[in-house]
Amino acid sequence: MAPFLAYEDKGTDTPPALPLVLVHGHPFDRTMWAPQIEAFSTTRRVIAPDLRGYGASPVVPGVTLLSDFAQDIAALLDELGVETFVLAGLSMGGQIAMDMYRQFPERVRGLVLADTFPAPETPGGRLARNEMADRLLAEGMRGYADEALEKMVAPYATPRVKAHVHRMMTSASPEGAAAALRGRAERPDYRPLLTRVGVPALVVVGEDDEYTPVSEAETMHAALPHSELRIVEGAAHLPNLEQAGEFNRVLAEFLAKTGA
Repeated sequence: MAPFLAYEDKGTDTPPALPLVLVHGHPFDRTMWAPQIEAFSTTRRVIAPDLRGYGASPVVPGVTLLSDFAQDIAALLDELGVETFVLAGLSMGGQIAMDMYRQFPERVRGLVLADTFPAPETPGGRLARNEMADRLLAEGMRGYADEALEKMVAPYATPRVKAHVHRMMTSASPEGAAAALRGRAERPDYRPLLTRVGVPALVVVGEDDEYTPVSEAETMHAALPHSELRIVEGAAHLPNLEQAGEFNRVLAEFLAKTGA
C-alpha cells in the first residue's frame, strides 16, 4: 500500500541511533527541515513528511485536527517499518508532536518541541483562526505570506532564508492551510500531558520569536519532568533555518546525551 503522505526518508538505520522524525509547521512543508535532514542523515535515519494539505501530500479540505495529522504520521511510520523514534516538531508541528505522544507514547523515545506552545485556543483565537481560514480560501496565500514573513523569521534573517520561507508559504494549498487552521482552533489542552511525559525532552525557541515567545518555552520546560531548554540567539520563529548550525548543535547534544 502506498503511503498517504509524501515524505523524505534519508540515511540508514544505524543502531543504537533511533530514527529522527521531523514535523513541519504551518504553512510550510518538509523542505523546512533541509538543514537537519542533511546534517543528521549521516548518522541515522531521518524521516520528514509533508503533512496532509501541504507540500506534495494530498489536500483534504474541511477541518484537519491535530490528532488527524498525528495519525497520518503514525500510519506512514508503520508503512516504513519504524516502530520507535525521536520526534521533533516546530510550531504547529510541535503541537502535532504532543498529540502523537498523547496517542502513541510507547513509540516516542525522545521529544523535541521547538517554538510551540501547549495551551488550548482562546475564544478570540478560535475566531481569528477561522477568519484567517476564510481569508486564505478567498484570497490565496500570497498576501498572508507577505505580511507574515518578517514575523516568521527575524527581519535580520538572510535573504536566502527569507526567500525559502516565503516560497514555502506561497506554495501551500489554501484549502490545506485553511483546514489546518480550523483544526488548530479546536485543539485540546496539552499542558496536563506535558507533566506526564516520561522521555527526555528538548525545548528550543528563537530568542526573538513573537509567535511563541521565550516565556512559553520556559513554561513548557518547567512542566516537562525530564527536559532541557535552549534559546537560540539571532532567530525568531524558525531557528532551525535562521541559525541552522546552532540549532543542529543543540539537537545533536540532546541526542548524544539521551543516547537516542
